[in-house]
Amino acid sequence: MNPNKALWEKGDFTHIAKGMQESGELLVNGLGIIKGLKVLDLGCGDGTTALPEARLGADVLGVDIASNLIEAGRKRAEDEGLTNCRFQEGDASNLHELNDNTFDLVVSIFGAMFAPKPFEVAKEMVRVTRPGGRIIMGNWIPNDPTLVAQILKISSTYSPPPPEGFISPMTWGIESNVVERFAGAGVSKEKISFIRDTYTFNSPGTPSELVAEFRKYYGPTMNAFEAAEKNGRATDLQKELEVLFTSQNKSSNKDATSIPATFLRVTVAL
Repeated sequence: MNPNKALWEKGDFTHIAKGMQESGELLVNGLGIIKGLKVLDLGCGDGTTALPEARLGADVLGVDIASNLIEAGRKRAEDEGLTNCRFQEGDASNLHELNDNTFDLVVSIFGAMFAPKPFEVAKEMVRVTRPGGRIIMGNWIPNDPTLVAQILKISSTYSPPPPEGFISPMTWGIESNVVERFAGAGVSKEKISFIRDTYTFNSPGTPSELVAEFRKYYGPTMNAFEAAEKNGRATDLQKELEVLFTSQNKSSNKDATSIPATFLRVTVAL
């Protein structure tokens, strides 16, 4: 089995995604989406940004490698009566089932960055976008002091070393890498712009309860805990993550959690 597919089908990311929906909607509302715009939402999960795009009238195709998330997205769209939002399984590094120059807008918020073969991912995103269209990526930033970069950094210290040739998803959070990857797809540096943006994770429970959700449902954290348990270090990992989540919690309600995380927002104008 594709290791990336196995990772994202391992847990049930919908539990984490619930706390990401509010920020997803805010982000989408700033993308200038109009009725009839053809949008590809790549690495869509269960529709965190795909559904808000469809609510604004776009014709949306959500693509993700995890079949369980695709099914969850279909159900959400069906429950809302969004006939303009479809979901299908696919790999961001090989979108062979999609035609060239099909989409006005390709959106990938913390999605395509996790696919292997980043140069192929950039080529595929450019290939399926029509001339005059845009690509918007949201990518976590390596060594950033905010939540997700720190979760992945802490988890990596408890996990076995990655296989030879592994390229960290976090390398998509470095501007020079993004420029180089899109240059490989024929896009000049002048057509790429960057801003630092914020995405907030909200949860009705305490920071410790949110750590428990990540431990149970988020593939990378699940793997870290499995490795830590084998070494008798699971309690240490739990404590480190609880300290992280508690220290970054901005909620005024002591029983709730609201943690902002910084990411690199990439806009490619074709």
